[in-house]
Amino acid sequence: MIDLLRDVVNIDSGSYDKEGVDAVAARFERHFAEHGIESWREPHEVYGDALHAQIAKPGSNEKPILLMGHRDTVFPKGEAARRPFTIEGTKAHGPGIADMKAGLVINVFVAAALQKFGVAPFPIRILITADEEIASPSSRPIIEREGRAARAVYNSEPGRPTGNICTSRKGGVFMRFEVFGRAAHSGNNFADGISAIGELAHKIVAIHALTDIARGITLNVGLVQGGQSINTTAPHAEGQIDLRYVEPADRATTLAAIERIMATPTVSGTTAKLHLNGEFLPLMQSPSSKALFDIYRGAAGDAGLPTLTGEFAGGCADSGFTASVGTPTLCGLGPVGGNVHTAQEWLDLDSIVPRATTLALAILRSEAK
Repeated sequence: MIDLLRDVVNIDSGSYDKEGVDAVAARFERHFAEHGIESWREPHEVYGDALHAQIAKPGSNEKPILLMGHRDTVFPKGEAARRPFTIEGTKAHGPGIADMKAGLVINVFVAAALQKFGVAPFPIRILITADEEIASPSSRPIIEREGRAARAVYNSEPGRPTGNICTSRKGGVFMRFEVFGRAAHSGNNFADGISAIGELAHKIVAIHALTDIARGITLNVGLVQGGQSINTTAPHAEGQIDLRYVEPADRATTLAAIERIMATPTVSGTTAKLHLNGEFLPLMQSPSSKALFDIYRGAAGDAGLPTLTGEFAGGCADSGFTASVGTPTLCGLGPVGGNVHTAQEWLDLDSIVPRATTLALAILRSEAK
């Protein structure tokens, strides 16, 4: 497991690096071939290909169990060479090691064990996607399709630093808004100018005021840019908005409020336009997901993880897409890690085997429906 983990961590696979993301897929294809597991790709011209694999049960018409995860990271090309896979004591480091290449390693080794011993209670499908870190623009339709066809979904995002898994998550909407004004020389013709940056500032304040911590609604304008020169009234400015929410109804309400902010200028003469860049749906614990968690928690106890429980997370993941189509879904089943998306990202090596064992036991204890 460590050898495979080292190999895939040492390949750059930023979301926009199709060559690198597909190179990681090729390494997993090699693993599947070595263990007699059928695999294939669903190609994409812009982003990395979706990698599928399956353990069939001839003669069975049962829905499969889906093991899911993504192989893209947030890091630029060259990061793996700058800080390759390393082990220090019981922790391992490297770009994307926790989020979520170690989870993929668990998935494919559990699949290999089920294949070797022929003990899978249902068909097993594996889906390894390529663009989760940018809200899965190419993968979402595939994830939803595979989710609808599955009886249960196990998504091996990193285990929580507490050692728990994730049973619910916020949804997220990622937007860009543009403000248009009119350029003028700020000394000679100041009164002729209409400042897009001035209007952007008013809109940022209004957007941030929509935050409601008690209800789990947060808004953050995290990137801004604009203007032409220091001595020109800004003809254009833009910002990027991160909206997080818990209840699906709050998505529509908050988006409507943002649209009203866009349509209502404070600086006379400005106009604005809102663009939706991408989104994740919330992971909400349905009764069937709760039943799936109870099976998983029992398996965890038998695998030496008696205190494991479920947690809510503010971060988003692809698990929200499968939950939204009505399939029981658990998330955060990968090895325990932390400081993801940073150079300090770490993985607890001692958590790999217990988490893999828990996943295998949970699959073996899956109930027919």
